[in-house]
Amino acid sequence: MPMDLKSTINLPKTGFPMKAGLPQNEPKILARWEEQRIYDRIREAREGAPTYVLHDGPPYANGPIHLGTAMNKCLKDFIVKSKNMAGFDSPYVPGWDCHGLPIEIKVDQMLGGKKLQMAAVDVRAECRKYAEKFLDLQRSQFKRIGVFGRFDQPYSTMTPQYEAAVLGILYRFLENDFVYKGLRPVYWCMFDETALAEAEVEYENHTSPTVWVKYPFAGDPARLDPALKGKKVSTIIWTTTPWTLPASMAVAFHPEEEYVALEHEDHVFIVGARLAAVVQEKTGLQSAREIARFLGRKMEYTEFRHPFLDRKIVGVLADYVTMDQGTGVVHTAPAHGAEDFFTGQKYKIDPTCNVDKAGILRNGLPEYEGKRVLEANASIIELLKSRGVLLHSDKTEHSYPHCWRCHNPVIFRATEQWFIGMETPMKPPPKGSSSSHGTTSHETIGETMRSRTLHEIAKVKWDPAWGEERISNMIATRPDWCISRQRVWGVPIAVFLCDACGKPVNDPHINRKVVQFISQHGADAWYGPDADAILSAGHKCAHCDRTKFKKETDILDVWFESGSSHAAVLGHEPNLPWPADLYLEGGDQHRGWFHSSLLCAIGYEGSAPYRMVATSGWTLDEQGRAMSKSLGNTVDPVGIADTLGGEIVRMWVASVDFREDVACSPQIMQRVAGIYRDIRNTFRFILGNLARFDAIKDAVAFADLQPIDQYMLRQAVEVSTDVQRWYEEFAFHKIYHRINNFCGVELSAFYFDVLKDRLYTSAPKSVSRRAAQTAIWRTGEALVRLLAPIMSFTCEEVWQYLPPVEGRLASVHLTTFPEAEDLFGDADASETDAKQTGSNQEDWKAIRAVRETVLKSLEEARNQKLIGGNLQAQVTLTAAEPVFSVLQRFKNDLRYFFIVSAVEIKKSSGNGDAPVTVKVSKAPGQKCERCWNFSTHVGEDKNYPAVCERCSAVLKEIEGSS
Repeated sequence: MPMDLKSTINLPKTGFPMKAGLPQNEPKILARWEEQRIYDRIREAREGAPTYVLHDGPPYANGPIHLGTAMNKCLKDFIVKSKNMAGFDSPYVPGWDCHGLPIEIKVDQMLGGKKLQMAAVDVRAECRKYAEKFLDLQRSQFKRIGVFGRFDQPYSTMTPQYEAAVLGILYRFLENDFVYKGLRPVYWCMFDETALAEAEVEYENHTSPTVWVKYPFAGDPARLDPALKGKKVSTIIWTTTPWTLPASMAVAFHPEEEYVALEHEDHVFIVGARLAAVVQEKTGLQSAREIARFLGRKMEYTEFRHPFLDRKIVGVLADYVTMDQGTGVVHTAPAHGAEDFFTGQKYKIDPTCNVDKAGILRNGLPEYEGKRVLEANASIIELLKSRGVLLHSDKTEHSYPHCWRCHNPVIFRATEQWFIGMETPMKPPPKGSSSSHGTTSHETIGETMRSRTLHEIAKVKWDPAWGEERISNMIATRPDWCISRQRVWGVPIAVFLCDACGKPVNDPHINRKVVQFISQHGADAWYGPDADAILSAGHKCAHCDRTKFKKETDILDVWFESGSSHAAVLGHEPNLPWPADLYLEGGDQHRGWFHSSLLCAIGYEGSAPYRMVATSGWTLDEQGRAMSKSLGNTVDPVGIADTLGGEIVRMWVASVDFREDVACSPQIMQRVAGIYRDIRNTFRFILGNLARFDAIKDAVAFADLQPIDQYMLRQAVEVSTDVQRWYEEFAFHKIYHRINNFCGVELSAFYFDVLKDRLYTSAPKSVSRRAAQTAIWRTGEALVRLLAPIMSFTCEEVWQYLPPVEGRLASVHLTTFPEAEDLFGDADASETDAKQTGSNQEDWKAIRAVRETVLKSLEEARNQKLIGGNLQAQVTLTAAEPVFSVLQRFKNDLRYFFIVSAVEIKKSSGNGDAPVTVKVSKAPGQKCERCWNFSTHVGEDKNYPAVCERCSAVLKEIEGSS
C-alpha cells in the first residue's frame, strides 16, 4: 500500500486558538487569577527582594472609569509588573479619593430640599454610600483591564484610619506654627458657596465688561506739580470687574513709573505715561495736552473721592501695577484680590467684605443692592454714567478663573479661613521622628516652608524634566495655602476653638486623643456629642483662660486629604517603605496631587514623599480635540474591553509615548487589534510547532544549532536587552514597536518563513528539526515573559500551552525576565557567543540584504509568468567580495533562506560596492510530491518514487522509527 505522504508532514498542532475571543476568554483568566490570589502569590514569590514602591494617586470615586483613568492604571500596572519581573518586591495599593465637592453636589441634587432638614452626619452617610458605589464599580473595571493590586485592601480617603492620618499631618503643621486662621481673600465659588484652592481653579475664556472710570482728586493738586494749581484733577482707573467698585478703597500707582497730567478742556487727568496715548484714544481725550510729568511715588497718601460713594480713596504704591494695559492706575479692593489685600494691610485699609457666600452684594446702594456680582456689573456701569464718571466702556474676552467642578466663574472674596503659611520658618524634626529621610536639623535652620520645598524639589527625578521647573515656579509664587472649605463631606478641621477669643486649642496631648478618637470612630463622630468629651471639664484657653469651647465645622481641602496619602499608606509595612519610589499622574497634577503631597510631606517629614515623578499627557481624539460627551468623541475603555478585549486597551496604552498628549479613536483601537493578531499568530506558530517537543529531553545545545537558529537567538537576546532597558525607562512605546517589528519582520517574514520547510518536512525527531524547535521554544519562553507586563491576558494564556518544564510556576506573572543564558541554554554558551557575535551579525546582515534582492527578483519572475511559485525557481547569484565569501560559507543553506529549489553562486570581478545580481530561471528536475521542491533526483529511490532525495531519507527514518 503506497505511503500517505501528507501524513508524514509535521503540520502545526496546538490547542492555542487562532481567534483570541478576548471579551469571552479574559473573564475566565480573571476568575483563575482570583482563585489563585495572584497578587498575594506574587508578594510571596518576591518576599525579601529589594522593594520598589509606586504610590497610587487616588482617582475620584464619582463615576465609571474613562480613557484617561484606564491609561493611568495601565501605565502603573506595566511598571509594577515589570518591576516584579525584574526581581523587585513591588506592591501596589490602589487608592480612591472619596471626599469633596463633586460627590456632595451629586448627593445634594439627589436629596433636594430634604437636605435642609438633615443633620450633617446624615448627609455624610448619603455621600459615603454614593462614593462606595463608584469605588466598587471602578475597582471591578480596573480589574477587568488586567490591573493587579491589593484590591481587597485598597486605601480610601473616607476610612477612619485614613482620616486619622490626615489629622495627624494637620496637627504636625499646627504644632509647628504653620497653621493660622485669618481674614484673607481666597478663590470663592459663589455657586457651590465654598473657598477653592488654586488646584481647584481652571482658566477658561470669559467675556467681561471693561470700564475707564474717573476718580476726582480730593487734595491740593499743586502739591503734585505747580502746573496743576487751581485745576480740576482726576485720575482714571480701568477694570474688568465693575462689581468690585463698591469695595474700592484705594488707587495704586507704580513708584518708579512716570505719570503724566493731561489737560483736556477744563479738566486734568493723571495716567501712566507709557499708556497715555492708548487712554486718550479710548476715552476721547485725543486733544489733551501734557502739562506735567512726575514719578508715581509722588501719589502716595494722596486722596481721591470714590466715584459714587461718600468715601475718601487713598493713593498707594504697588510694584504689581503694570504698563501693558489699562491706565497705569489700579483701583484697589482689599476684599477682592490677593495683591489688593496685602496692599491694604500695608496701608491699614479696612478689608471688610460686603459680598456674601452666594455672591450677593450687600450694604450698598439701591442700584446694585441684592444683586449677584456678575449681574450687578450692568447696574454699576449705569450708575457710573449717571454720576458722570464713566469715560468709556467696552467688552473684552480673556482667560478667567472658573470652578473646576461647576465650571462657573469664581471671585476673590475675603473670608475667615484656615491657612498654611508658606513663609513660616521650618523647625527641626522632633526626636525619634521618621523625618530623618534625608533631612537634618542643620538643613532646616533658616529655611521656610517655601524654601525647604524648593530645596526638596531639586532632589527629585522629574520625567519629563520640565516638570521640575513647572512645580518649582508654582511653589515659588504661590500664596499661603487655604486649607479650609465650607462644606460637609470631608475630613473636619478637628480643632476646638475658644468661644471668647476664637483661638484654637493647640495641645499635642489633645491632638493625639482626637487622632485616636477618629481612628476608632471615623470623622463622622466629630459631629456628634462624644467628641466634646475629648476636652476635659474645666480646660482653660491658653490665651484667655476661658473654659467654653466650640468645635470647628469647616472641612479640609480635599487636596490636603489626598496629599496626605503617603503618610496613610507608606511606612507602616516592611514592603511599603516611605518615601515612594514613584508618583505617576497627569501633567495637571503639578498643581494638584504632586503639589499637595509635597507640601504635606514637607510639613510632616521635612522631605519629599517621592524619589521620582512621571507625568502623562492628555487623551485626545484624532483631530487633537479633548474628549467630551458633547462632542461624541469619547472612547470608553470598558466598551473596548467588552468588544475587542481589555488586552487591546492595554496595548493601545503601550503603543503611545505617554509623556505626550495621545490620540485615540475606535479606528485606532482597531489598528491596535490588528497588531495584536500578528503577535498572537507569532505565539501560535511557536506553540503549533512544539507539539510533542519535550524541552528536557529534546532541547539541542546552542553549539549544535544551525547557524540561522543561533542567529535568531542572538537577535532574541538583543530584543530582551532592549525591552528590559525600556521597561526601566518606562519607554513602553519603544517596547511595543520593537516587539511588533521583531514578530512581524524578524520572525514571521524571515525566520519562520525559512524554518517552515525544516519544521514541516524533516523527520519529527531529527536533530535539525529539534534544533529549530529548541530555537523557537527558547524564543517563545523569552517573549512570553517580556510581554507579560503589557499583554497580561495573552501571555498567561500562552504560558499554559508552552511545553512543560521542571519547576514551571503556575503563572507567567510569578516569573522573572529572561537572561541571556535562558536563550542560549547555558551561561558558557552565552559567554562564548558574545565573543563571536560581531562577525556573525555582519554575515547575517549581508545574507538578509541579498535575500531581499532575491525576493524582489522572484516577484518579477512570477509577474512575468516565468515561474508559478518560488519553489519552481533556480537562482543564480553573482557577487563580489566580501559578499561572495559570505554566500559561499552558507551555500548549502541558501536555497532554504530564499525558499527556492536551487542556488548557484558566481564570483564577479567588481569591488565590495558592486551590487549582487540575480538571475531567475526554472529549476531543473521534477517536483517532489512531499516537499514541493524541484530536484533532478526525484524518483531515484524506487521505494519512494515520487519524492526527492532529501524526503526519501526522511521517509526511511520515519519508517525505521515506527
